[in-house]
Amino acid sequence: MRVFLDHNATTPLRVDARDAMCAAMDVVGNPSSVHAEGRAAKGLIEKARAQVAALVGCRVQQVIFTSSATEAAALAVAQKGRHGGVFAALPTEHDCLGVWSEVEVPSVLDAGGRVAADWRASLPSGLVAISAANSETGIMAPEGRVVGSIAGQSVVCDITQMAGKVPVVYEADTPSYAILSAHKLGGPKGVGALVNFTADDPVPMLRGGGQEMNRRSGTENVIGIAGFGAAAEAAGADVAAGRWEEVAELRNILETALEAGANKTIFVGKAATRLPNTSCILTDGWKGETQVMQMDLAGFAISAGSACSSGKVKASRVLTAMGFDDVQAASAIRVSLGLETTRDEVLRFADAWLAKLRKHEQRAA
Repeated sequence: MRVFLDHNATTPLRVDARDAMCAAMDVVGNPSSVHAEGRAAKGLIEKARAQVAALVGCRVQQVIFTSSATEAAALAVAQKGRHGGVFAALPTEHDCLGVWSEVEVPSVLDAGGRVAADWRASLPSGLVAISAANSETGIMAPEGRVVGSIAGQSVVCDITQMAGKVPVVYEADTPSYAILSAHKLGGPKGVGALVNFTADDPVPMLRGGGQEMNRRSGTENVIGIAGFGAAAEAAGADVAAGRWEEVAELRNILETALEAGANKTIFVGKAATRLPNTSCILTDGWKGETQVMQMDLAGFAISAGSACSSGKVKASRVLTAMGFDDVQAASAIRVSLGLETTRDEVLRFADAWLAKLRKHEQRAA
């Protein structure tokens, strides 16, 4: 029996989302059509828009549906001219934002995941990307809050890993933009959203029929959006019910079990505020890609970084930005638990991983 421990890469489709998508398949209309069939399809989109807005705590009309968080990020960055004309991303940002950075920004985190006291002062003026929670380490923004707009800077915040795992809480000011993805919270792949907190509609990158209130043209993915909305509502209910606190307990059980047999292993950011499900485990000299393959053969799905770059054999730039050297950074794996993960699965993984570690140490001796 395989055990899936890579929930930060993607999550299983929720039953609520599957049911909503199946129902949407029977709605034949184009949501831009004015007849009854078109209005029915449009109604599904607007219901989902309200469900996503409720999860992230914004106004309904601030939600713009896209094909992914990556497209949402690109749409946000395209608005940089309204925010000083320069876009910068912290070196620990996901590639969907980091690839656009025009300014070199120093890391605000040390190897322990601690945030520099004067971190805001190091940010340039313009539009700055600051994630609410890092996908590789699980380390969250200060006080677990979404960073708002700062004097001299506007902020685009990646909340894809936060939304649906912990309450989405903002600083005194909201950011200018936030991005999120359906498949990170139990919805389908291929659907995301940009939350526009500014007073102005974004200038669209995709022009055509003027869908999404002239903010993103192209016939909407009604089936996917319906699933996104249902998943968002269910995810919010799980957060409110405290289900992720139980996951945090399992994460702690896992790390305690591994610590007992791996005294040279580092749990990155353990002293910092982290997502409740994420362990970034660094064993110096034991390549992360090797660990991923060995654990895959043993029946466990884990990763060695973000899923978008897991096929690349190189050190994690997130970890090098935090001060780890290339060998250390290439020795990290990520184990990310889900709501259905069990204590037995966690302990089985710990036993299997420690057995592989002992063999690695014997070969290295």
